Amino acid sequence: MERALTPLDFLRRARKVHGAREAVVDENVRLSYSQFGDRCDRWSATLQRLGVGQGDRVATIAPNTHQHLEQFYAVPQIGAVIVPMNYRLTEEDFVYMVTHSGSKVLCVHSDYLDMVDRVRDRMDCVQHFVALEGSKSGWLDYASLVESSPADFERVEIQETDLLSINYTSGTTARPKGVMITHRNAWMNSIATMVHVPMTPAERYLWTLPMFHANGWTFTWTVTAAGGAHVCLRKVDALQIYRLCEVERISMLCAAPTVLISIANGPAEERARVKKGVRVLTAGAPPAAATIETMEQELGWTITQVYGLTETTPFIAICEAVPEHVGLGVRERAVIKARQGVELIGAAELRVVDEAMNDVPHDGETMGEIVARGNVVMKGYYQNEEATEKAFAGGWFHTGDAAVIHPDGYVEIRDRFKDVIISGGENISSIEVESVLLRHPAVLEVAVVGMPHPKWGESPNAFVVLRAGAQATEDELMAYARDNMARFKAPSKFHLIAELPKTATGKIQKFQLRGSRPGISAQ
Repeated sequence: MERALTPLDFLRRARKVHGAREAVVDENVRLSYSQFGDRCDRWSATLQRLGVGQGDRVATIAPNTHQHLEQFYAVPQIGAVIVPMNYRLTEEDFVYMVTHSGSKVLCVHSDYLDMVDRVRDRMDCVQHFVALEGSKSGWLDYASLVESSPADFERVEIQETDLLSINYTSGTTARPKGVMITHRNAWMNSIATMVHVPMTPAERYLWTLPMFHANGWTFTWTVTAAGGAHVCLRKVDALQIYRLCEVERISMLCAAPTVLISIANGPAEERARVKKGVRVLTAGAPPAAATIETMEQELGWTITQVYGLTETTPFIAICEAVPEHVGLGVRERAVIKARQGVELIGAAELRVVDEAMNDVPHDGETMGEIVARGNVVMKGYYQNEEATEKAFAGGWFHTGDAAVIHPDGYVEIRDRFKDVIISGGENISSIEVESVLLRHPAVLEVAVVGMPHPKWGESPNAFVVLRAGAQATEDELMAYARDNMARFKAPSKFHLIAELPKTATGKIQKFQLRGSRPGISAQ
């Protein structure tokens, strides 16, 4: 008899095969798979007693804790839908997402109880407010509910096309959209990931990536599928990461490129002692080859880039290593590793197309849009048919990413289409310019955006964060740019700033940089 494809099977198997194995580490809390599964069952039973049924939504606002991880199993195994929300958003965002999703229960970490209390009277759909940690008047206490509940709950039949989660995209110029991910989507993403990045029960995974972000890139389930250990990290801090890598024998983590930069630039003395051999998956934005080179050469970690979007569960491509790469020099290999790569087996079919949906030539120069269809592509946007139809125009999901395909078939993103700079009729990739500037020894981080120019229409502007203790003038950076890239691509202005605006997942918010203060102008 056929069974539905669902990541819930991963915990069922882990409890059966790895029951005594350590499943979760969260500061002083250590849980085996048997204990973790029992807690999930108790919360499932509690939710049903609170009136949560199949198809109902349960929202969360929490950092990476064991209570948060439990939601990814306890909620869907009763047929309900998890709505993990970005805890760095505003009160207005929370009101919108909770009410738009129609969440019946809202589970909140202690750090955000006061924030939610200020607006809870506007969340009419919520019937129960639950404090995941700590206690507060007017809130149900998660710890006591789990401890006092029996583990028996009414099991429901899960179809693989059922909704598993609604993940809200980061809204910048419009309301965030609710991405509908099915049980099948998540199962396929996890399995495809493990085909390319094999994991074993010896895996010890550090949660540097927020669990709310595309369900932690589905590692909320993938680590469990391997029978590995989830090591929770509540706040990204380089020193804490170094310590946990050593103490908890970390073997793997995921991180956006900006997080990699912070890890690669921690205190030199501590960095020199960091555990070697950690495997890293990076995504969220194209990493600079210079960052990859530093991580692999100085830390002894192995960096692999994956690519996708929340709408694709999220992975649809991986920069897969092949034998031909072995003989390349460190810098050449880093340049290839900075590409998005090739399709994941079983995940989705990926193309780069022009406006007429024709495939672009594999010349590494002709830009087109990445489109995809297949097992990991979302069901659609929740209660937003217009946006869904637009995203799936022509029967393919349109990513909005501008990319080229190299002769070896590897895809490389050159920009978001909205971030491509058109200067004097020439298309300029902000990512390409950033990659060059990141090789300057004084540059820690950089973001390049197009801004109005009286002659060229618009021109690149570079916003630069210098390394601690490093010095570089805007004139020096401009000279470096002109010496290392085509003149028309070099930024016409440089802005030295203390930090770049970022989302909770480390993505640089370029829209905030446009229209910022002027820097030094090119002559």
